[in-house]
Amino acid sequence: MIKAVVLDIGGVLEVIDDSVFPGPAERRLGLADGALTRGLAALPGDAVLGEVSEEEVRAEWQRTLGLDDAQADALMADFWRWYVGTLDRPLVDWFAAQRPERLTGILSNSGPGAREAERVHGFEDVTDEIVYSHEVGLAKPDPAAYELTTRRLGVEPREVVFLDDVEANVAAARAFGWHAVLHVDTPTSIEAMERIIRG
Repeated sequence: MIKAVVLDIGGVLEVIDDSVFPGPAERRLGLADGALTRGLAALPGDAVLGEVSEEEVRAEWQRTLGLDDAQADALMADFWRWYVGTLDRPLVDWFAAQRPERLTGILSNSGPGAREAERVHGFEDVTDEIVYSHEVGLAKPDPAAYELTTRRLGVEPREVVFLDDVEANVAAARAFGWHAVLHVDTPTSIEAMERIIRG
């Protein structure tokens, strides 16, 4: 019996628009392709694991790319607009409707500032538990991320159905004992999860 539905955020609950970032931001600033990724290579830790702050990311981009304050602010605004994306309303509505019959949770590989930025979508209003990797120091596909989420929801692995758009994360969830679906499109994903829920 499925007692909990857990979803990813970026590329699942949020539709990410690559026409905003990173390529367009690089072109606007006159940077080479890949400059934004390379510009963070010297950070002293992994942002996804919460080892650096949002302020450190901004400062590193500003330093390595030679940006003034206005350019750095604009770059961060572009980044968050891309990161937050637009809400997949049909999927969010389906997810919210699982309550109160089932618990709802989010398991997201995230960066510092994500919880605050994503509040615009109201995820905290429709979930029993949100696990952000940068807050807990664990990221998918590490089995410990699934174990922590399962424990926080108070269920057994076999009682969880999970949706993610990254194949490695889905495979790791299945290996941990979750029922997991690779997100392709919303109607297909909802149908697949409902099949699992019905047993």
